[in-house]
Amino acid sequence: MSSATSAGKTLPGDPPPEGAPPGGRRAIAVWSIGVAVYFVAVIFRTSLGVAGLDAADRFHVNASALSTFSILQLLVYAGMQIPVGLLVDRLGTKKVLGIGVVLFTVGQLGFAFSPSYGMALASRALLGCGDAMTFISVLRLGTRWFPARRGPMVAQLAGLVGMAGNLVSTLVLARLLHGVGWTAAFAGSALAGVIVFVLLLLFLKDHPEGHEPEPLPHQGAAYVRRQIATSWREPGTRLGLWVHFSTQFPAMVFLLLWGMPFLVEAQGLSRATAGGLLTLVVLSNMTVGLVYGQLIARHHAARLPLALGTVGATALLWAATLAYPADHAPMWLLVVLCAVLGACGPASMIGFDFARPANPPERQGTASGITNMGGFVASMTTLFAVGVLLDATGDDYTVAFSSVFVLQAVGVSQILRLRKRAARRERERLVASRVETVHVPV
Repeated sequence: MSSATSAGKTLPGDPPPEGAPPGGRRAIAVWSIGVAVYFVAVIFRTSLGVAGLDAADRFHVNASALSTFSILQLLVYAGMQIPVGLLVDRLGTKKVLGIGVVLFTVGQLGFAFSPSYGMALASRALLGCGDAMTFISVLRLGTRWFPARRGPMVAQLAGLVGMAGNLVSTLVLARLLHGVGWTAAFAGSALAGVIVFVLLLLFLKDHPEGHEPEPLPHQGAAYVRRQIATSWREPGTRLGLWVHFSTQFPAMVFLLLWGMPFLVEAQGLSRATAGGLLTLVVLSNMTVGLVYGQLIARHHAARLPLALGTVGATALLWAATLAYPADHAPMWLLVVLCAVLGACGPASMIGFDFARPANPPERQGTASGITNMGGFVASMTTLFAVGVLLDATGDDYTVAFSSVFVLQAVGVSQILRLRKRAARRERERLVASRVETVHVPV
């Protein structure tokens, strides 16, 4: 006698479907190691955000040259996303994360001892290459160890831990930098890379026992082209990319480089006060991440309203801050701006919630890589635009930060163009999964 099961939605308390990863304590332990690697990568990535003014003095560079540090780092990061996605699909999480740890640790050490601007640039590029291998690997680790219904919350928690790394940069590394100096601060932080590398080698596993993925035959360039093309043809992948593009970059640009100079030079704040506002961005991100993860897990239809609402709120607060009719915006407005910027990171994670159901497990790495490119391309473009405009206008931050609105307009137009196609395709997949027969009569 045959029986069919529905592959529809499950409630939070339901057991995972047959064949799904089990989750549990073992999954949390293994996943935590991967997230620890991402945590350290974010510390290294954002370390320049609290050292921007020091870097300008150390290497005797102007705003455009200073922005080149972050632009090059993000250029490497964005350019590596699809290759890393393919590598994760091919080699698995542990190998790719291991390579990433080695690269970003060496990059951080190189930055600590760089005697020249050129060597410092090369170190940041190496750091960006290693950093690029972390987040997609952590997303893949989550899909291998947890049931699919946990996907939105697991992804948001990974992003939250990443922001905790940003918090370490803002609070700890900034104090070390001004306490023990450039070389000791950056070289000392590199020890964290060594620690997570040892943990990864000893304890991380790609998947639970009995849940090994189907081996993929090596197919060379044809396989690579097919993975990329098939992932890109899915409207959900492209929608995920543009959601990530539109939401992530305002906070990334602020935290990665230009927030401290804007608050100190344009708003007249002390470094301590500016550091407190950067910390507020991170704390807001961590809080909002938990809220967004719960909302999306319970109400899938909330994805797009949350993403577009975050873009609108960010644009409104930036406009109010930049257009304020006084030399400096009031503190209450800067506080609200930083609190709203904190929602950008969690909103960018929604992009993966569009790409994930649009692609089968064997394409998750590639699709995540495509999606993850969005926000970093937007961040890189805005970092460059702000630096060039600051030099061209004599440090007019109002003009420079107005470039944020241009990128937001481009991203929102693409989201609106793709949303109906992605929703229709997702409904078709859901209907097909619900009528799929699980047990075939023999």
